[in-house]
Amino acid sequence: MKHLRHAWFIAMKDLKLFAADRGALFFALLFPFFFATMFYFVMQGVGGSDERLELHLVTRETQGMSQQIIDAMVTKDEARLKAGEPKIVWDRDYEQARRAVEDKKIAGFLAFPPDFTQGVSLGYGANLEIVVNSESPGARAALNGLAQGIAAQAGAQQVSSRATMGLLVGRDMASGNTANIAQVIQKTLPVMSIQQPAANKSLITFDIQKTGEMEAENPSNYVIPGYLVMFVFFAAALGAGAIVRERQNQTLERLLASSVRREAILGGIFTGAAFKGGIQIVLFWIVGILVFRMELGASPGSVILLSVLMVLTSAAFSVMLATLAKTQPAAIAIGVLTSLILAPLGGCWWPLFITPKWMQFLAQFTPHGWATLGFNKLMVFGAGFNAALPNMLALVGFALVFGIIAVWRFRTSAA
Repeated sequence: MKHLRHAWFIAMKDLKLFAADRGALFFALLFPFFFATMFYFVMQGVGGSDERLELHLVTRETQGMSQQIIDAMVTKDEARLKAGEPKIVWDRDYEQARRAVEDKKIAGFLAFPPDFTQGVSLGYGANLEIVVNSESPGARAALNGLAQGIAAQAGAQQVSSRATMGLLVGRDMASGNTANIAQVIQKTLPVMSIQQPAANKSLITFDIQKTGEMEAENPSNYVIPGYLVMFVFFAAALGAGAIVRERQNQTLERLLASSVRREAILGGIFTGAAFKGGIQIVLFWIVGILVFRMELGASPGSVILLSVLMVLTSAAFSVMLATLAKTQPAAIAIGVLTSLILAPLGGCWWPLFITPKWMQFLAQFTPHGWATLGFNKLMVFGAGFNAALPNMLALVGFALVFGIIAVWRFRTSAA
């Protein structure tokens, strides 16, 4: 009990020093909101536009069934666009369309092969080709659906025409009138195609239901958590300098001489760092909810638990950095450097889910990345506790690693 009381007194002493340091208060509590407020207004309205879906079609046939299909499907009526239908464009040159996809000018296109009419008419089939940019999954899904619709209708027309021809030929053979068989085949083959529909009527129709205006995501749901993670770790990293200062001015040695055990000193320093981080997250969440209308998602309890784990990890990170630096300037330099590297890499400056794959991979080796991604799951995508559990366990793992290093290297003497 005495050792716990010693740890508590050390933690309260660190909090009093923190409250008396105006510079520390400014950078830990006020300065973060300048960033959060600025990016809140910069990101406001992002994602609120409903972009028109545009589908490109190409045929490698000079004439035939595919040209009839495309001509019937191409959007020619502006009223259909205003009604919400996707825009369908006929690209005449296959190679130009392919270069447009490679240059990311268009998302992709659906191409009919040179033998489409012959393949459908004679029954051996034809392969539709989809060329799409790898970064456009929406276009891929739309073109796949369009190809399936065309294939289904072509197949139905083919089966119907072939069945009709089979009945006619079978009737003539049964009656012994073989002279008409060749005439029947010649008359039937040309119509074994998809018939061109009436004017202004597409072969593929779209049922559009508008349930309301598309609203942009509240930017505070990903801006504030990102900067919360950044500045909690930033303040913890700078706090390592204060620990090194106390070691240099022999404050920690005097505590040992007054019967305070090493474990109590280490526990008090860790608790003080955790309290400072706790003050930051409480202030961030209060201002975020009341001022920026931030939403905690479908599982507010998970957001709170993730916040607590993030604070404990940052406190262990602070003590670890203090054990790695020999002087106070070195500790501050290490704290600033690690913060400026880990914050953007971990998705604190931008949502991690929009970054390149290599950055998302590197973020897995940072506590910042696991924390921000966990907040994104809960507050942006509306996930529950189970979805964020891996992120919580990862933070626990980081805290244990930082804590083990801190205990192993912690010393009270500057020698």
